[in-house]
Amino acid sequence: MTDELPVEGFAMDHMEVRHQLPHRFPFLLVDRVLECVPGKSIRALKNVTANEPHFPGHFPHRPVMPGVMILEAMAQAAGILAFKTAGVVPDENTRFYFVGIDKARFRRPVEPGDQVILTATLERAIRGIWKFSTSAEVDGKVVCSADMMVAPEVKS
Repeated sequence: MTDELPVEGFAMDHMEVRHQLPHRFPFLLVDRVLECVPGKSIRALKNVTANEPHFPGHFPHRPVMPGVMILEAMAQAAGILAFKTAGVVPDENTRFYFVGIDKARFRRPVEPGDQVILTATLERAIRGIWKFSTSAEVDGKVVCSADMMVAPEVKS
């Protein structure tokens, strides 16, 4: 048993997510944050709908969310955690970019009607590069996982 006090998390509705991420439709892939504990972890939600722009071409006979879109959703959740941990709000001078991915695995397809739970856990932050362990789940089953790195934009 440790002497640490429990850290309380908070949730964010869609408007708060829009304030925290620079992305906009059709590329804003986090609908809400279920729980965020700065410096530790985040759980977020992505509702997958049939009217998303990638589905008519991927694939017309059986719509499947592209893997890169699942990875981007996980990266956006990690980005929110990075911003909240750093105590900054993105603007034209402050952004975090997705800079690396390792151990990406896809385990099952994501289809319209699915609710994807996105998780990111901060593993470490060294010299401005933040490393996260991320995953996406549907109905309690992992559909994708990866280790990701994000870094702040450097203005020269």
